[in-house]
Amino acid sequence: MTEYDYKEMAARLDRYADVPHDVLIAVVTRDGLCFWAFDRTDLPRLCGDCAPDRELAAGMCAGCPVIDECRELDLRTAGPDTVGVWGALPDTDRRALYPVWLHRREGGEAR
Repeated sequence: MTEYDYKEMAARLDRYADVPHDVLIAVVTRDGLCFWAFDRTDLPRLCGDCAPDRELAAGMCAGCPVIDECRELDLRTAGPDTVGVWGALPDTDRRALYPVWLHRREGGEAR
């Protein structure tokens, strides 16, 4: 099992702090591979009762050019209530990342 450095991950997202919300939405929906999933047969499928894990998240997002933008968008919009796969992370990892990210955004660490 891989352990993530949530502080480093949150710091990497600092570059998106001033990007307008509508710009993030446009970039993720235009360039995100998940929005083309219906055309890809190589993607794993989520089942309704299965919590997505790291391997599934990594497989679903492999090669996506907007992973960080996607992660930033989810942290902004869903925060601690996140579900599913966003930014190559399952919801459990994004819930762990959220307080670190929020602390930085509230001025806890310099950007």
